[in-house]
Amino acid sequence: MGTENPGRPTFPARPVSSPFAAAPAPQTVTPFASMPGSDPPPPFRPTPPAPPQASSPFSSFGPPVRPGAPSFRPAPPGRFNDPSVPPPPPPQSSNFLPAGNFQQFSAPQFPPAQPRGPPPMMGQPQPSFQPPPAVQTQSFPASFPPQPQMPHVPMGSPPPPPSATTPGPLGTNVPPTAYQPSFPGYARMQPGAEIQPPPMHSANQGNYGPVPPAQSSPFAPNQGGYVQQPPVAAPLGMQHMPPPGSASSIQGLTEDFSSLAVQTRPGTIDQVFDAKELPRPLDGDVEPNNLAEMYPMNCNPRYLRLTTGALPSSQSLASRWHLPLGAVVCPLAESPDGEEVPTVNFAPASVVRCRRCRTYVNPYVTFTEAGRKFRCNVCTLLNDVPSEYYAQLDATGRRVDLNQRPELTQGTVEFVAPTEYMVRPPMPPVYFFLIDVSISAVKSGMIEVVAETIKSCLDELPGFPRTQIGFATFDSTIHFYNMKSSLTQPQMLVVSDLDDIFVPLPDDLLVNLSESRSVVDAFLDSLPTMFQDNVNLESAFGPALKAAFMVMSQLGGKLLIFQNTLPSLGIGRLRLRGDDTRVYGTDKEHGLRLPEDPFYKQMAAEFSKLQISVNVYAFSDKYTDIASLGTLAKYTAGQVYYYPAFQSAIHGEKLRHELRRDLIRETAWEAVMRIRCAKGVRFTTYHGNFMLRSTDLLALPAVDCDKAFAMQLSLEETLLTTQTMYFQVALLYTASCGERRIRVHTMAVPVVTDLADLYRLADTGAIVSLFSRLAIEKTLSQKLEDARSAVQQKIVKGLKEYRNLYAVQHRLANRMIYPESLKFLMLYGLALCKSMALRGGFGDVPLDERCAAGHTIMTLPIKRLLKLLYPSLIRVDEYLLKASVQADDLKSIERRLPLTGESLDYRGLYIYDDGFRFILWFGKVISPDIAKNLLGADFAAELSKATLIEHNNEMSRRLMKVLEKLRNTDRAYYQLCHLVRQGEQPKEGFLLLANLVEDQMGGNSGYADWMLQISRQVQHT
Repeated sequence: MGTENPGRPTFPARPVSSPFAAAPAPQTVTPFASMPGSDPPPPFRPTPPAPPQASSPFSSFGPPVRPGAPSFRPAPPGRFNDPSVPPPPPPQSSNFLPAGNFQQFSAPQFPPAQPRGPPPMMGQPQPSFQPPPAVQTQSFPASFPPQPQMPHVPMGSPPPPPSATTPGPLGTNVPPTAYQPSFPGYARMQPGAEIQPPPMHSANQGNYGPVPPAQSSPFAPNQGGYVQQPPVAAPLGMQHMPPPGSASSIQGLTEDFSSLAVQTRPGTIDQVFDAKELPRPLDGDVEPNNLAEMYPMNCNPRYLRLTTGALPSSQSLASRWHLPLGAVVCPLAESPDGEEVPTVNFAPASVVRCRRCRTYVNPYVTFTEAGRKFRCNVCTLLNDVPSEYYAQLDATGRRVDLNQRPELTQGTVEFVAPTEYMVRPPMPPVYFFLIDVSISAVKSGMIEVVAETIKSCLDELPGFPRTQIGFATFDSTIHFYNMKSSLTQPQMLVVSDLDDIFVPLPDDLLVNLSESRSVVDAFLDSLPTMFQDNVNLESAFGPALKAAFMVMSQLGGKLLIFQNTLPSLGIGRLRLRGDDTRVYGTDKEHGLRLPEDPFYKQMAAEFSKLQISVNVYAFSDKYTDIASLGTLAKYTAGQVYYYPAFQSAIHGEKLRHELRRDLIRETAWEAVMRIRCAKGVRFTTYHGNFMLRSTDLLALPAVDCDKAFAMQLSLEETLLTTQTMYFQVALLYTASCGERRIRVHTMAVPVVTDLADLYRLADTGAIVSLFSRLAIEKTLSQKLEDARSAVQQKIVKGLKEYRNLYAVQHRLANRMIYPESLKFLMLYGLALCKSMALRGGFGDVPLDERCAAGHTIMTLPIKRLLKLLYPSLIRVDEYLLKASVQADDLKSIERRLPLTGESLDYRGLYIYDDGFRFILWFGKVISPDIAKNLLGADFAAELSKATLIEHNNEMSRRLMKVLEKLRNTDRAYYQLCHLVRQGEQPKEGFLLLANLVEDQMGGNSGYADWMLQISRQVQHT
């Protein structure tokens, strides 16, 4: 357990010379062994045994053969899973053992000598797999009888004789339909293709020579390596071998690369990929579970995901991993319904943690000395167990109260923090609203929607009865409101001196909601009419911001800003910028995406220091400088909501839902977060919305389930000596109920020495999340083009290194190969480059929208980000026209379509959903019944003037149910419906066609062209 396990058996040292099994010296060496009772195989060029020091073109990639060992060629590790090669027929006479790495033995058979292998693991014999009784068995045939009727496909074998059949095309990732193999993952036998027996892992598995396990990886089921394990799960290399054909026995066979064939366009020499074969994430984000069996007590991936489920053992290996190496943390991610995070209270004792590295007690600590001490899994220090926490150990070394201790069995737990974890008494939830009441805000209807929404949420604000609330409004002056509980109506206090801001009645501007409820209700009722005749065009936003800071400085809390006009008066005033097209494409371009005035960053630092988080709601049809205003949210763990050209009649529903969620979702107040790991590894950079208080402490004045944080790590030591690395995220915060708590997530990952394992356990979602944040940050110091190029080059370097793993063993000409775990990485990279934050230049996306998209990407959890990059496209007209609808029919329409124009049928109705909006696309010749039932009398009018409401007919009700179901899958944002008809330009172009990421649009590459570019760069760089 942990980094030490004194109870595990001692295994013999692993030979370093070769990870392949050696057979006794044969009498006659031929590349293909014959089966007893079969006809001799057709003549092939024999391969004479090579001297020990000599090398041949086909064995140069294998380990050196020791003197006296029989000659054989090791098989490439990823060969039998190549989807481009058909699998073999079911074996007629062989002892098959599932494994991931295979060798070829040159000898036709093996003498019945005593095997010279390592002792069986755990002292138990491994089962031998019996062949069918109808065939007499031998030790292991090295080949199957030839099947001349099947085409020859060479797979790393010696060059065939001139008369051999020409190989067919390679590279398709569509499996053949005929001739099913007995084991998925085994290549079908071809004449001339070598079938190699798997390595044996035990002396009891037939008459084989010794099989020294490969040292390359402690976590590779295809190598039978030993891994030191957590206390519950048995080590991978020590588990009983499953029977052939079982899921776990086949798992090791499905870990090789995928590939695409580069084809030639008919009549030309142009190279293309078949668009139908390109991989697409039509199932959305799939959380990784490849470590669930090995480390069952890890926290759920929704809280913590690493870019790869393993850690490189050395700096040299890490330098070959060109993709981001790091983690994405969403510490308060929403749990599925009915699942709660267990809460543990150690009172009257303190929280149990390591006295040296401060790691909290978790499932991977080990208890020793009859339960009186525990060994920290992160730094291996032996700690005393507090007397209040003591429990005896049973015969297996586990605590007798293990089942009553969730912190020792679950990767996610919440501790109640004692008083020593408090700098001050826990703060109450505080909400302060700063509302723009200039003429543009009044005309848009924003004030009315905000007032109604706040009032409807007062009963649901967290923290009752401790919740505090306050309001201020501003135009060219600042208006405070006295809401003392003894008043019947609020009193307005106006401050017009913008150069010397002061706060009148500081004790009565922030009041207890339960005590002053009637005054607050009266204020919200009167607010929309209070400024309805206001004609003030100015915005004293900077002075108003300072005033809000002065009001909130005693307690902290959440500041919600509703801004409609570019700040024009007092400190922090901003000027119109971004309309100078000459700046784009130059070294000065990035300055447009930076805050113009340092005042906003300085204020953000002050806010963060006093535990104030800022959420910015921006509404305008003109430039409002989101680059500057967003800085307030960036450094205070806040959020930016942008509603361009807001009109309450159109966008009011979206604002209502998103403001409501912001107010009533559970929030962690005055929080700090740190992620710990063992010596030798260090987190170096952090990406997201926060203030870095020290080298590794993130200050989060308010954090919730909709915010994620990314971080990169590096190896500090040349070589890691442990087999398992542990990560622990700790979030110390104040709950709305007033309790100080610590949310702890613990994860264990293996340390590997093989680059292939890093690729095999890669997590595309986490990689794309880090890619996105790095690209957004790059746009703040360089051109958009540089940020897009950096994304592409990172992908190219990663695939280039992966290709080098197989370039010697496989014939890879005209093929693009990639690991199965990263098959969607190229598409997500393209989608990122075509996203609103990165695509094009001046004329493609308004500056405010681009900056708002960048701020949004920096906070999104992985699942939401991937949906934004590659949205859903579903067809619904067939469902609407059905005579009767079953419950399962609603599930069937959720089948996502590729984001390409070819998916759109001019007779259909489609929904495009990126998690932030719906676009309903009506085909040119859609059934008139559908248009009339859904749109009513507006069905023939221009759709930009039509609104989608529920009509009194079955078809309309069905569509509303579909939209509601899609919205319920993720309630963080509310998707408004935008209607567009085919051919309705320019609306169709900028709403939908520009967002079909697989199509070529303007100067942007399509998916197939993007893949071809990457393939060429991978092969020729």
